[in-house]
Amino acid sequence: MNERFEEQTTIFISIVKWIVLAVIIGILVGLSTTLFLKILGWTAGYTAHYPYYYLAMPVTFVVCTLLINYLAPQSKGHGTEKVIEAVHKRSGRVQVSVIPIKLFTTIITIASGGSVGKEGPSGQIGAGLASLFSDIFRLTDADRRKLVICGISAGFAAVFGTPISGAIFGLEVLYVGAIMYDVMLPSFISGIIAYQICVSFGITYFHSHLTFIPVFSNSFFLIVVLGGIFFGSVSFLFIESFRLVEDLVAKWNVNEYLRNLMGGLALVALIFLLSDKYAGLGVGTIERQLNGQEYAFWYDFLFKMLFTIITLSFGGSGGVVTPMFFIGVTAGSFFAQILHVDNATFAAIGMVSLLSGAANTPIAASIMGLELFGPVVAPYAAISCVIAFLMTGHRSIYPSQILSMKKAASVNVNVGNEMHDIETSVNSKARWRLYRPWKFFK
Repeated sequence: MNERFEEQTTIFISIVKWIVLAVIIGILVGLSTTLFLKILGWTAGYTAHYPYYYLAMPVTFVVCTLLINYLAPQSKGHGTEKVIEAVHKRSGRVQVSVIPIKLFTTIITIASGGSVGKEGPSGQIGAGLASLFSDIFRLTDADRRKLVICGISAGFAAVFGTPISGAIFGLEVLYVGAIMYDVMLPSFISGIIAYQICVSFGITYFHSHLTFIPVFSNSFFLIVVLGGIFFGSVSFLFIESFRLVEDLVAKWNVNEYLRNLMGGLALVALIFLLSDKYAGLGVGTIERQLNGQEYAFWYDFLFKMLFTIITLSFGGSGGVVTPMFFIGVTAGSFFAQILHVDNATFAAIGMVSLLSGAANTPIAASIMGLELFGPVVAPYAAISCVIAFLMTGHRSIYPSQILSMKKAASVNVNVGNEMHDIETSVNSKARWRLYRPWKFFK
């Protein structure tokens, strides 16, 4: 009897402890994200008044690389990836210098036209604050790791105004096919608190509960399945293209700062040739697609991929999820036009499906579909998200994720390794059984 009482008492104390810590982290991340978003909004609005604001991009890339190399090497790249790496390899330890450097380099990258997102910096800044808090109060490595995960969740929730999917994203993005249930409570609390802090300081979010009501039928269900396959293929293309360009840039025997200049100049040239539609966050395009006010061209999602890959491979700083949203809504609009279905509905489904496929986060993406677009479209979005997740295969936009499952029984894969170390091969006998399903019934 005493042992049971002690167990319940210990669990109660643990719950209280993590509620308190999660509230603190939620407040810190909410305040830092509010500051980040307000500065970002002001600088992007200011530079937008100048017609050739993007001419500063080559210099911006050089400045970002200089600051990151000398002051905060951990802030390199697209934010979330470095936090995942810190959780797996350094018990969540994040350099304090990451906080101001990541904030500043992301702001100047977006303000000058770099195609990056705002979620990675928020997650990385949140993780940095959580790590700093853990050091100040001398928390254990295990507790620091949990708090840093809460920082990721809170940052994602606060940036996109999706507290539940934001919390799940922080848990799901670390492992492909596994969720850390022991961090679920503080992640939910920190995400909700951070979101409420941002709202209280006037941060607004885009939510579009779609008015189109899909009538369930065999044909519509088939279209959703085809959409999932298409969006998974787009995710595959994005990840593989990103990896290819990063590998080529790394092997390019040219001074790093010269590469920055050349990458920036390439983007400036592309903007002159095409449009500045693919530069910056692209939030306006995302909202118009979701509202049904604009239809995408077949090449929109491909050019956004190109702009994002060049920006992040040649010195730009920022996240990758907002560009994935752009790619998803434009790919969804293109898909809808081909099959003559509702544009806004499939732009919404494409948006969350790209997140699911590229980041390997089908649960967070499905819940985001519910939070952003309402319960009518959510079931179809969930189906598409899971198919896109499977179609992407054993690869990720976050190569430090750890693989915890095989996506197909007939594929041999080294489960337990980071995604960039994954090697796959196909079991020919198992694959042959897929082609001859009647064998299973004999």
